[in-house]
Amino acid sequence: MTFTSIDAEQRSEAWFQARLGRLTGSRAADMLATIKTGEAAARRDYRTQLVVERLTGQIQEDAFVSKDMMRGVELEPAARDAYERAAGVFVQSTGFLASVEHMAGCSLDGHVDDFSNRRAGIVELKCPRSATHLRYLRTWTMPAEHVAQVTHNLWITGAQWCDFASFDDRFPEALRLFRVRVMRDEAAIAAYESKALVFLDEVEREYQELLAMTKVGM
Repeated sequence: MTFTSIDAEQRSEAWFQARLGRLTGSRAADMLATIKTGEAAARRDYRTQLVVERLTGQIQEDAFVSKDMMRGVELEPAARDAYERAAGVFVQSTGFLASVEHMAGCSLDGHVDDFSNRRAGIVELKCPRSATHLRYLRTWTMPAEHVAQVTHNLWITGAQWCDFASFDDRFPEALRLFRVRVMRDEAAIAAYESKALVFLDEVEREYQELLAMTKVGM
């Protein structure tokens, strides 16, 4: 997959505009949501959101920033620094990465090496509540709730691995950083791509059907 990089700070107006109408990593879990029969509410609501964004050109995402979210934003530089020191790498920044082939994209917390070579990796940084960070430390495995986002970002970028890291400066220094590496799994990414393209086709079809309604009576 090829992509273009849009230089925009996360949660800025330009960033929201870059995401408009596109399937993104942070909402990948909603796209994958299932129930025994019918369509899961999370999937339906996200599909509707993307259709409305394409029709109106207006962002439908809630711009509300909670106290926990604000703390995460403020702590991200410290989290990146802790990760760099532990991993012995330099993390490069990107803006929003928009797929050329599909209405999809992602915002990375950083990447390592150039995407043109097979050593490139991406970084996903979290600064969660302390109880969540403790859960990560106890299990020391990739958190299930973030697998969809990581898979999506690997799909968009073509990166060979993703380091998922959690940082909490309230813990003793030796326990402040949790990190686990997820290697690229082509079968898992192909399965994800198949579901993502079905979803995007549904969004496009509904969008086109509604556009056609504007021509009635013309």
